[in-house]
Amino acid sequence: MSRRFLSIGECMVELSQAGDGLLRKGFAGDTFNTAWYARACLAADWSVDYFTALGDDAMSDEMLAFIDKAGIGTSLIRRIRGRSPGLYMINLKNGERSFSYWRDSAAARSLAADPDRLREAVESADVVYFSGITLAILPHEDAETLLAEVRRAKAAGKLVVFDPNIRPRLWSSYDVMHTTISEGARSSVIVMPSFDDEAAHFGDDSIEATIHRYRALGAIHIVVKNGSDGVTLNFAGEQTFVPAEKVEKVIDTTSAGDSFNGAFLARYLEASDAPAAARFATKVAARVVSEHGALVPREKLGLDGG
Repeated sequence: MSRRFLSIGECMVELSQAGDGLLRKGFAGDTFNTAWYARACLAADWSVDYFTALGDDAMSDEMLAFIDKAGIGTSLIRRIRGRSPGLYMINLKNGERSFSYWRDSAAARSLAADPDRLREAVESADVVYFSGITLAILPHEDAETLLAEVRRAKAAGKLVVFDPNIRPRLWSSYDVMHTTISEGARSSVIVMPSFDDEAAHFGDDSIEATIHRYRALGAIHIVVKNGSDGVTLNFAGEQTFVPAEKVEKVIDTTSAGDSFNGAFLARYLEASDAPAAARFATKVAARVVSEHGALVPREKLGLDGG
């Protein structure tokens, strides 16, 4: 019987550096990136679906075709007349990235505006994945709608997974950001924060402080990513450290955390072995940061070798 992984969020038009002053067009976004790597790593009996909203323009048509070609389900994607996707450009310096965004009127901001459609999608899934960015782009009432649905999913025994993915520029205030991200964590079974974000924006002085805060909110399992300093897992109170995979040359850190999340969840869903899943995911993430762009083709991930 097929099982379903549902990722909720925004896919955008991506412009990345192609050399000689040229830009390369692609499609990416944090929760879509995770869906991409989950699809690459999951067994065939899992379906992966993406829940978002797109416009009715040619770029939305192209994005929809791209998502479908990647083997990710598009039947849940809402089309909105007169709207279009958001766009961002990656600026790279010494392998580290910064972004410029054009997304204020993106169709994805209305992804939760149809509560019945959202509920149907969540109820049909076994795993529900969303992020702080998903919450940040939504109007307040729509963010509350999404939170209510993932809370229902958690109460129904579904695996709800949340990456806080903190981007202060997307929020109206720090108070709103702190409150909403905390509610996202409270609504989830697994929380997958990045420690540098948590230290900078929640004031955590240690990984243990991050774990304690999210466990106090009700998250059962915590996966704290800390870049080249590895990953700390706290699953039902049992803590494990997994070192990062060494990378000979970092080319582009775009999607490092997203690819880790997708690979981790894919392997964890197979065997419920969190340390083994983290070891596998660090290898996938190491491959990803050794290539350009957010989405690295499956054949470059070294998956066949385990």
